[in-house]
Amino acid sequence: MAYWLMKSEPGAWSWEQQKKEGRQGAEWDGVRNYQARNNMRAMKKGDLAFFYHSVGEKACVGIVKVVAEAHPDSTDGTGQWECVDVAAVTDLPKPVTLAEIKTTPQLKDMVLVNNSRLSVQPVTAGEWCKVCALGGLKDPPTA
Repeated sequence: MAYWLMKSEPGAWSWEQQKKEGRQGAEWDGVRNYQARNNMRAMKKGDLAFFYHSVGEKACVGIVKVVAEAHPDSTDGTGQWECVDVAAVTDLPKPVTLAEIKTTPQLKDMVLVNNSRLSVQPVTAGEWCKVCALGGLKDPPTA
């Protein structure tokens, strides 16, 4: 199992909308970046990801679980783009902002710090635990 971070503009798809999809989840569609697509291709059912609002607050606000592995993106007519389906697992009691991540020494090598434009990115187990702790999760879900 692995950990990830998935970015969304809250005006396009918010954490609140994700939670309303329930256990069946929803496609993480519309990604049009090869590296992000390849990261989704590497995701396995049960992997966990931070749900990150990329506009406005710029913060990890929740955790999602991959419920369906890579498949054709229904919003793509060309057939070259894929997506995964994710379902909400839990809110982060306290959103963890990009500013907070950047000033936390244990997170200095996080992809988010060094390649903030990548919309789907890997997270190490150590980074996962640290962000969960910063977000107030005493018993964070683990993959």
